[in-house]
Amino acid sequence: MTGRSILITGCSSGIGHDAAHGLLRAGWRVFATCRKEADCERLMAEGLESFRLDYADGATIAAAVDEAVSRTGGTLDALFNNGAHACPGAVEDLPTGALREIFEVNLFGQHDLTRRVIPVMRAQGHGRIVNCSSVLGLVPLRWRGAYVATKYAMEGLTDVLRLEMADTPIKVILIEPGPITSRIRMNSIPHFERWIDWQRSPRAEQYRASLLRRLYEPRGPDRFELPPRAVTAKLLCALESPNPAPRHFVTTPTHLMNLARRVLPTRALDWLIARG
Repeated sequence: MTGRSILITGCSSGIGHDAAHGLLRAGWRVFATCRKEADCERLMAEGLESFRLDYADGATIAAAVDEAVSRTGGTLDALFNNGAHACPGAVEDLPTGALREIFEVNLFGQHDLTRRVIPVMRAQGHGRIVNCSSVLGLVPLRWRGAYVATKYAMEGLTDVLRLEMADTPIKVILIEPGPITSRIRMNSIPHFERWIDWQRSPRAEQYRASLLRRLYEPRGPDRFELPPRAVTAKLLCALESPNPAPRHFVTTPTHLMNLARRVLPTRALDWLIARG
């Protein structure tokens, strides 16, 4: 695999940051992208090749693909669509503008990037497209309606793309994390504060008793939480296996929920999820 190249999004921290360093150690040429220039400069100081890519900014998507392809002389072996954000809040309190914003990043931007990479992979005769989903792409969870909606949509779009690419040498793969140590909770706070008027919600007391504590109070790891390197290990399997599985499950909850959604009636699954 020495010399093979991959473009990874969302590399400022968490899954993307660990994946970039892990693949570099494994011999890949890594293009580790971030939304902010300051994060790109930090990654370059860490020994990575880095430049901006913001899913909400189509110009940066186009420029990032051009930059990666120009550095390799016209090829790109793999893409890891990892970047995403959350906007917690009850669905009835979620403005449509918040949904538009999160879909722009978590789905539309990823779709734009993927479409720009596919012609490169077709021309070179191979490629891997790996999309980072979530246990919340398999089952729902209260307060996570916006994020769940984008991950359900990603699952569907990726499944169709996999079917359509079956007559090409391009492999399309989903990684299904669960509770992974990252900054997604902290990074969701500005979106929550911008969009959710929880104090005027009929669920204000529920916010105080549940979501606000989870967002703002210091807390230890979630039950079954794994470090980002657990995702990197699955990513390497998805990239280097001759015949990769369509889905790579990472944590215990993801394995369990994938089974539960297939065997349990909806009401039983709702009961199980509500119990946490």
